[in-house]
Amino acid sequence: MQHKQAIQISKILLCLLISLSLIIIAACGVSTDSPQSDSLPKSPPAQSQEEEVSSAQNQLKVHFIDVGQADSILIQTPEGKVMLIDAGNNEDGDFVVSYLKSQGVEKIDVLVGTHPHEDHIGGMDDVIYSFNIGKIYMPKVASTTRTYEDVLTAIKSKNLKVSTAKAGVTIDIDPKIKIEMLAPNSETYDDLNNYSAVIRITYGKTAFLFEGDAESLSEKEMLKKGYDLKADVLKIGHHGSSSSTTSEFLAAVSPKYAVISVGKNNDYGHPAKTTMDKLKTENIIVYRTDECGTITATSDGANISFNCKPGTYNSGALSSSNSSISSSVSNINKSSTKSSEITVYWTPNGKSYHYSKECSTLSRSKTILSGPLSKCPKSDPCDVCVH
Repeated sequence: MQHKQAIQISKILLCLLISLSLIIIAACGVSTDSPQSDSLPKSPPAQSQEEEVSSAQNQLKVHFIDVGQADSILIQTPEGKVMLIDAGNNEDGDFVVSYLKSQGVEKIDVLVGTHPHEDHIGGMDDVIYSFNIGKIYMPKVASTTRTYEDVLTAIKSKNLKVSTAKAGVTIDIDPKIKIEMLAPNSETYDDLNNYSAVIRITYGKTAFLFEGDAESLSEKEMLKKGYDLKADVLKIGHHGSSSSTTSEFLAAVSPKYAVISVGKNNDYGHPAKTTMDKLKTENIIVYRTDECGTITATSDGANISFNCKPGTYNSGALSSSNSSISSSVSNINKSSTKSSEITVYWTPNGKSYHYSKECSTLSRSKTILSGPLSKCPKSDPCDVCVH
């Protein structure tokens, strides 16, 4: 009896062992042939092309184009709109157009000529002929120069109308940014520089202030009006001249960065030592086109980065060539020689003639012609040489 019970128990144990073995084998088979997805390392989700484009669109880019002793500023908004403030000298027109095209610009939504001096609107006619233009702003002041007339001719050829640039104007081209004009504040000025359109652009927590050639008088008017002048980046007025950037104005703006558009070895000694000393005393980081070339500032709405290293606090110095220009102009004014016998210089595509071949505005020109003023095909003297 006991023997039969032992046999039955053995059979039961054997069945249990066989069943357990089958379960183990089956489990191993599943594990080997079909690994579970949860056991694999998870990769972070890839950023879609739409997200990458969105990231790029959330940037405000400001290009301070190196046009020597002149101004030209390209602004690309977070939503892809384009604004151009000034277009350099006459000889810079083709260069500015090429630069804009290299940045993918096909249309300029807003074009601003801050004031009618050649070093700000000289290349504007080339820009107008080369791109579709949305709206043009210029201050309400005329000039008798050929440069100014060429700009008006280009505007008329495109059936465009000029809107007045003045304090209180707001420009709506992108809901993500705020663009407002803070000057000019008066109807008339003795100096064309004070007609300059001063523009403040705000994006998120960052702000830029562009002064054109506004001088101390215009700065005092803005201060008196109580405008919000605070800005992270200040485009210094009038190429760093001592006639702009008063201590009171600089304190009101309180910039972290200053950008100076200025020509190397220019004819005025810009930037002035007094201006650079103020910036240095306030520990304001300086970027300048004569040392850095074209400067690009990029804002994400919270922080601003630059494409180059900061420049120095060195002031400009009048070189011997610059002195010769001043001497030439002085001699022209004082000499009894007929003006038609004066030797002047010009370029085939330029609109002005120059009193010296060393003029900084001719630095980009490959072909420079010369001859007596009476035979010169240009009728407008260069602003740099004259001033």
